[in-house]
Amino acid sequence: MNLPDHLHQVLEAVRRIGRPRLVGGGVRDWLLGLPCQDFDIEVAGVDFETLHRALAPYGATDVVGRSFGVIKLRHGQHEYDFSLPRRESKTGAGHRGFAIAPDPALTDADAASRRDFTINAIAYDPFSDAIIDPHGGRADLQAGILRHTSDAFTEDPLRVLRAMQFAARFDFALAPETAALCRGIADSYSELPVERVWAEWEKWAAKAIKPSRGLTVLEETGWLRHFPEIAALRGCQQDPEWHPEGDVFTHTQCCLDALVALPTWSETAMEGRKRLMLAVLAHDFGKPATTQYAERRGVMRRISPGHEAAGGPIAATFLRRIGAPLEFDAPVAALVVNHLAHHHGQTAFTDTSVRRLARRLTPATIDELTAVMRADSNGRPPLTSPETHARIDELAARARILALESTAPKPLLLGRHLLALGHQAGPGFKAVLQAAFEAQLDGAFADEAGGVAWLQNYLRENPAALT
Repeated sequence: MNLPDHLHQVLEAVRRIGRPRLVGGGVRDWLLGLPCQDFDIEVAGVDFETLHRALAPYGATDVVGRSFGVIKLRHGQHEYDFSLPRRESKTGAGHRGFAIAPDPALTDADAASRRDFTINAIAYDPFSDAIIDPHGGRADLQAGILRHTSDAFTEDPLRVLRAMQFAARFDFALAPETAALCRGIADSYSELPVERVWAEWEKWAAKAIKPSRGLTVLEETGWLRHFPEIAALRGCQQDPEWHPEGDVFTHTQCCLDALVALPTWSETAMEGRKRLMLAVLAHDFGKPATTQYAERRGVMRRISPGHEAAGGPIAATFLRRIGAPLEFDAPVAALVVNHLAHHHGQTAFTDTSVRRLARRLTPATIDELTAVMRADSNGRPPLTSPETHARIDELAARARILALESTAPKPLLLGRHLLALGHQAGPGFKAVLQAAFEAQLDGAFADEAGGVAWLQNYLRENPAALT
């Protein structure tokens, strides 16, 4: 395992007083061939104070929880977690209802048994270069299986949501016996604080390589019912000619996987990934309420007129349910409401229509919208639609020409322009400036000088506009 040089020095010092092991996600990611960014070290055979003294010369230490036996060591840009093996016993409801007692005498197997999944219960001895795997985690890594380490799994309901995001992050399946345990604790969801619920959804949204796996886990465990906006998609039928992949739930899974397959996904920053993933998840939330069997061009079909607009408020409800920060509400709803903009309206995108679309989307962007559109189009296997992608390309190209691919139009005329023309500030300013902005969006002027000329003409034709 490739460890930072400074960590090697620290481990040599710790080795003199105890038995250090690399544990947890860092070992898991290393064995998966992924970049290893988290270094957690569990040290047996030593008491807390002795460990603290041994670490102090190597950087700033922060005692996170003396009762947990955890010390953070900071050195430059690196941060390491040192802890003692510990026992946990259930004392109350929820993921915090535990009595935790450090126990330096625990064996590797006993220390690992408190971990959630076998893939997270693997340790590494940096001095013998040995993998310590008492619960068969390495075999589960190779098989792509999420399996609980012990029956104590059921004591912490948060672990079900961890299964959801781990399955999506690593493209793993949930072991049937683990799914059965999760079903048995479905009623304990209400014990979880919403901020912890969001922490798991956030990892799903930002780090998933196969996001559909997360929804599958929720369905297999019976936890889908805690997210009724998603649960309603299962069984909502679609016209098989347009959607041969299945119902809206299956379509949404396909769209999510199509999103992470887009070339632009790897270039998208984490915050942008979260917005896009949540928008694609929610893009058809309006279909269950709007789907009907009706005639369309002389043929009876399942259609969902107005589902985009209906989906915006439902998306906002879902975001509140999972505890997403408020800044996600507006962009996600805007992307949901406008995700079929390329199918509606004129045959070609005009400068005016693109300006108005960019304005409706704010604070989301046309670049984000085209990603949602492409994911939606690609989420209908085995159907492909070159025509739809050509239409999306047209929108993206027109937005680039107008420099609106990642921003909304801004008013060229402001109150200072009216003041410069000799008008006194008053309640009429707002209406006049709004009319000016509408004219700007329609292409009546494209720069400040043109805007001032338009404004002078508008006030001549509407002398009472400022009164």
